[in-house]
Amino acid sequence: MIEKALKGSKTYWTWISVLTGFVLAGFICYIFQLKYGLGITGMGRNVSWGLYIANFTFLVGIAASAIIVILPYYLHDCKAFAGITVLGEFLAVSAVIMAMLFVFVDLGEPARVFNVFLYPSPQSILFWDMIALSVYLILNFIIGRQSLESERKSEAQPQWIKPLIILSIPWAISIHTITAFIYAGLAARPFWLTAILAPRFLASAFASGPALLILICIIVRKRAGFDAGQEAIRKMMQIVTYALIVNIFLFLVELFTVFYGNIPGHVLYFHGILFGLPGQPSLTLWMWFSIILAWTAAFLLVNQKTRGNEHVIIAACIAVIVSVWIEKGIGLIVTGFIPSPLGEISGYLPTLPEILISIGIYGMGFLILTIFFHIAIQVKRENLKEVQYDRRMDT
Repeated sequence: MIEKALKGSKTYWTWISVLTGFVLAGFICYIFQLKYGLGITGMGRNVSWGLYIANFTFLVGIAASAIIVILPYYLHDCKAFAGITVLGEFLAVSAVIMAMLFVFVDLGEPARVFNVFLYPSPQSILFWDMIALSVYLILNFIIGRQSLESERKSEAQPQWIKPLIILSIPWAISIHTITAFIYAGLAARPFWLTAILAPRFLASAFASGPALLILICIIVRKRAGFDAGQEAIRKMMQIVTYALIVNIFLFLVELFTVFYGNIPGHVLYFHGILFGLPGQPSLTLWMWFSIILAWTAAFLLVNQKTRGNEHVIIAACIAVIVSVWIEKGIGLIVTGFIPSPLGEISGYLPTLPEILISIGIYGMGFLILTIFFHIAIQVKRENLKEVQYDRRMDT
């Protein structure tokens, strides 16, 4: 099937060229980072996790959200998701690869990656996170490839794939739960020390992941002529709406606990992101922008008069993705370091090389995703043509 990736329209090759340009720009900056070290980033002694880990956290959520099309289709026989299940699995594969690349560049020295495998430490949450992500990547690649192969041959899926599909469902929950435990298990960081961090991660993942898949389905329909179906879009919109509302509710619960409980260590961080701290006003603007986007998207998606308009759906999905990216990225990761355990307040702004490396990684992820989707859509088209031909012959 890989040969199908080499055949495409002018638009397809233009898009591939643009993404390749992003990858090259990011790679050149990464070589620059290898030479001069992480000192070229905005990170420092007090803020040791920045844009890279923020994107890692967001993308693990995108990967975990594949469950919202896999679970209804395979366990509840929801036919509406039949056309996009493979797309959801390939989106998970590319998201995990991007998440791993962000960890890779954050380590600075590439050889440090091997320490995870050469000196495994079961007491470390990072060790289990690496195991969970690696297995999830393999599971989704095998399931996606086999599903597409069965569709190409117009055959039922083999029996051996079903245990892997069932295993991938709780595994999707586990990857984002373990990611939340990385932060929630750090007692010296009161901002992350909350029992509902994992539920908040999952709720925001189930809002942003389907929102991204809806946008991709709309783009694919307009550019590639493949229609995932209105029923699938409608059901995903419902999932986005309720997951977003749950995420907003959990954030309000967090605010009540923090401000009513009035524990100084917790209040300081939330006061910082909502009202600012001396020397760090930029995080406040980020967080209020995220809150406004989330509430606006929720209003548009709940309102019966607006949720049926495709332009409104596109705007709402973009608002959800940007809102969650800020909330789980810059808003969560950087805030956890400001102030430091010693009370020092340090600023953080990503540098140009840091931003270009991040764009390069996103370029790599979308390049992989584009090739996977291009192959999948061609297989589905050929399958559809055969079905239509058989129907004409029958009549």
